[in-house]
Amino acid sequence: MATPSEMRPSDVVAFNRAAWDRQVALGNRWTQPVDSATIAAAREGRWGVLLTPTRPVPLSWFPELTGSDVLCLASGGGQQGPILAACGARVTVLDNAPAQLARDRVVAEREGLTIATVLGDMADLSGFEDATFDLVFHPTSNNFAPDVRPVWREAFRVLRPGGIMMAGFGNPVVYIFDLQALERGVVTVRHRLPYSDVADLAPDELARRLEIGEPLEFSHSLEAQIGGQLDAGFLLTHLFEDRCSPGEGDPLEAFMPTFIATRAIVPRERGG
Repeated sequence: MATPSEMRPSDVVAFNRAAWDRQVALGNRWTQPVDSATIAAAREGRWGVLLTPTRPVPLSWFPELTGSDVLCLASGGGQQGPILAACGARVTVLDNAPAQLARDRVVAEREGLTIATVLGDMADLSGFEDATFDLVFHPTSNNFAPDVRPVWREAFRVLRPGGIMMAGFGNPVVYIFDLQALERGVVTVRHRLPYSDVADLAPDELARRLEIGEPLEFSHSLEAQIGGQLDAGFLLTHLFEDRCSPGEGDPLEAFMPTFIATRAIVPRERGG
């Protein structure tokens, strides 16, 4: 592994791949596959999926799923992809972590679902041709990418005219605080934005993070998160905010929502 000062985006991708495989072994909430009852309910039209920690995405945001081509982007873990497949979609799950993709295959095999799994970086969808999908479903995960704008550009490229992208992401204000102090219930402003674990963590804390294999995180401004979608060519149609489950979040959750979900569409007449 390169030293922190030498880390390139490709080094971050490689490190976070191993780190999320470790999260699977540790039983992280977002690595736990859905059960058979959830899939059975989805087949009967009773279903919901998350872009953010607790608030289900309104079903009115979705197109007709039967026969739709759906890319679950950075969305491994055996959760959203299998549910959408049970609703009749043709699902491809792309994720950076092999162990996360294995979760989707476990559910697919257990429930008789067809799901394609692709190992890859959310910012590089070069394995897909233009206008391949009707829906890109991108749960909160781009905080693990050093730059979010390529994610939006690639999602726009692989969507068909009229296609939909749903995305979840964290409010960047969270990253101005000392996160270790927050865990102790102390709210201390510490960092300038944009924040990077690689550049802004104290050397001893970064060394600890690298040693134990915790995923590296990066903040992205609202200009990059929302403005970046618009700059890529999307039209924003809906937005909501969300909080963590009680006991899972940090003290900020008592004062403000810390997650955002957006729905955006590709214009029927794409610009040149």
